[in-house]
Amino acid sequence: MNELNEETLREMIERAKKAANNAYSPYSKFKVGAAVLSGERQIFAGCNVENASFGMTICAERNAIFQSVAHGARKILAVVIYTPTAEPTAPCGACRQVINEFGPSAEVICVCDGKNSARWTLSQLLTNAFGPNNL
Repeated sequence: MNELNEETLREMIERAKKAANNAYSPYSKFKVGAAVLSGERQIFAGCNVENASFGMTICAERNAIFQSVAHGARKILAVVIYTPTAEPTAPCGACRQVINEFGPSAEVICVCDGKNSARWTLSQLLTNAFGPNNL
């Protein structure tokens, strides 16, 4: 879990917070921002975008990962998730599965407006994951 130096982590947190400001969350009122660090050490950010047809909603984590893929990145080293809450919020199951596709050993860092943060490897969040190697 040493892919991130403090400067990169701070930049990822800032980018995730800025992305959260752009979240479209009229239904849940739960703004989320995420930033991913690609294997090329580029940072891509995303926010959650809700839809009246709730199944069409996309989480910030997947939005950021899809941004990185759209720019040619195929490996994710780390994901930072920001929520404007008192305690950090872990990624949902769907996001964990998508992180696994591009970063099975990625570091996942959750930050919030409170003083606590949480940090895991994806394998801690998604044990015995199904992925490309299973096909």
